[in-house]
Amino acid sequence: MLGVLIALGVVLLLFLILLPQALRVVREYQRLVVFRLGRNIGLKGPGLVILIPIIDKPVWVDLRELYLEIPHQTAITKDNAPISIDFIIFYKVVDAQMSVLSVGNFAGAAQNIAATTLRSVVGDMALDDVLAKRAEMNEVMRTKLDEVTERWGVKVTNVEIREIIPPPAVQEAMTRQMSAERTRRAVVTEAEGSKQAAITVAEGNKQAAILNAEGDRQAAILRAEGFALALSKIFDVAHGVDAKTMSLQYLEALKVIGSSPSTKFVVPLELSKLLAGLGGMASAFGDGPSSNGQFEPAPEPAGELPPAPPEPPAPAAKS
Repeated sequence: MLGVLIALGVVLLLFLILLPQALRVVREYQRLVVFRLGRNIGLKGPGLVILIPIIDKPVWVDLRELYLEIPHQTAITKDNAPISIDFIIFYKVVDAQMSVLSVGNFAGAAQNIAATTLRSVVGDMALDDVLAKRAEMNEVMRTKLDEVTERWGVKVTNVEIREIIPPPAVQEAMTRQMSAERTRRAVVTEAEGSKQAAITVAEGNKQAAILNAEGDRQAAILRAEGFALALSKIFDVAHGVDAKTMSLQYLEALKVIGSSPSTKFVVPLELSKLLAGLGGMASAFGDGPSSNGQFEPAPEPAGELPPAPPEPPAPAAKS
């Protein structure tokens, strides 16, 4: 009886040990490549997979996209400049059986293939192109790596260069170039600012001149309109003035002219007619008062003035 219990215990222990090896739960992004007695019998999964313990040996394969970091690799450009580059490879298993059967250590193989491919690509490019054309380098390296890894059932989806370290002398030259470029941009920006400021000032002066001219024009128009209105008023008033009033105005003008220090006067021709009219007025009123208070007859109007005596001839010059 004791022997039977011991046997049952051993069987139960073996069952508990072998059960985890016989039952495997494969996730959706995983596959099992099963070898039975060393021979590949195909893929298993996803879901619950039953294996024969000890006889079946599974190999797990991850179908998700993974990445592989390639450390700094030294390469020489076409113009003999040594540079150090590190990059990342993104890959994905497309054939689980080939990825297990065709390559033993994909990570190591991919790293070595990437290093040699990098040196080949950089060797065909100049330093300036390596620094400026990262996208082209990424695409060329991806294509070349994919050609190699395709036979392993792995597809390289992307290659990204992370850092490029040029030689110290090149870094110093790049620093000087960057400083000179920034100085040039500052000078250009300052010149553009001065130009815009000068244009703005000129536009302001132009607008001010236009406004001043417009103001002067409006002022001249208003002055002319005022002068025209004044002339119109004078003309209207002059229509109502009679000859006697005009005569008195002429006499007042003669009084002002007589008080001036000038020796020559210009007398209008109409003055004689006006004075004749004043003479008629005086005769109409009769004799004027004399100095002793008596009225005396008005003097006869003066006739024409006698001609002036001729000027004596100038003495002849002595020889």
